[in-house]
Amino acid sequence: MDEDRQTTRRNVLQGAAVGMAGAAIAAGPALAQAGGSGGPANGSGTVAPVDPRHKYRSEPYAEQRQPWPALQSKMDPKPDCGEASYKGSGRLAGRKALITGGDSGIGRAAAIAFAREGADVAINYYPTEEPDAKEVVDLIRAAGRKAVALPVDIRSLKACEKLIDDAVKALGGLDILVNNAAYQQSKKDIFEISDEQMVRTYETNVFPLFRLSRAAIPHMKPGSVIINTGSVNSYDPEPELLDYASTKGAILIFTKGLAKQMAERGIRVNMVAPGPIWTPLQVAGGQLPGEMAKFGQEQPLGRAGQPAELAPLYVALASDELSYTTGQAFGANGGKGNP
Repeated sequence: MDEDRQTTRRNVLQGAAVGMAGAAIAAGPALAQAGGSGGPANGSGTVAPVDPRHKYRSEPYAEQRQPWPALQSKMDPKPDCGEASYKGSGRLAGRKALITGGDSGIGRAAAIAFAREGADVAINYYPTEEPDAKEVVDLIRAAGRKAVALPVDIRSLKACEKLIDDAVKALGGLDILVNNAAYQQSKKDIFEISDEQMVRTYETNVFPLFRLSRAAIPHMKPGSVIINTGSVNSYDPEPELLDYASTKGAILIFTKGLAKQMAERGIRVNMVAPGPIWTPLQVAGGQLPGEMAKFGQEQPLGRAGQPAELAPLYVALASDELSYTTGQAFGANGGKGNP
């Protein structure tokens, strides 16, 4: 009798396993279409893997310069922010996000991804970046979501507090804050870094994180998230980025400390730590003169990254899928650096 029951139970479990496997196989094509991150379909309902060394440009970049803050639309080649490739699957449906530096580069990639995942998105940017920002607004609206453009220099307390107020009013709330805007100027040694540059770097990279987070938190309900853009320089500073790297180290500690405070409110705080990513920062003074051809070439994958490759990290951290993850840093660095 006991043996019969065990046999029956075993048969039921085997049948359930077969059914689950069949469902997964049947869902394969749909999941592949939604993901948009793999290679071309191979005809069997699966997506072929892509060699990460060759997924994007691996050739050295030509020497080029633009006045700060630079326009993505004038870069050669233009960064890939997922405009033609990112496909959403409703992971952020109904969310309301504010992204600083959302006109280009990593912020632009996050904005596109958030919108295609179902979020309404407000982007903040430096006023002279309006041409790039208009493109992002159009892409958000093309995804069927609300787009809010908020041009302002965030280096003052007043500007930060107004930015949060304007975003909350325009979006009808705030669930996601991405502190991404940054200022970066490469200098060979400390004696070339002016006091003005040091102050501006901190006024752009560090002070707004504190001010924007403090202003946003009262509007954020449990389940909301704050995502800060750090850097591999948070851990391993490049010698020509002394002031910039020190701000990124501050962002790492700020992220970990704020996460501990916000846990009791049910708000998660995490950081993304990019490596060499092809963005306007690089052509607006982020690289030493004559060094552009080396950008990203020393990474184990043999190339610089594209903003589109970071978008999935921001989406995952913004979604409920990583609900037990807070106070952490996630790298995307081509194999060299931390974390």
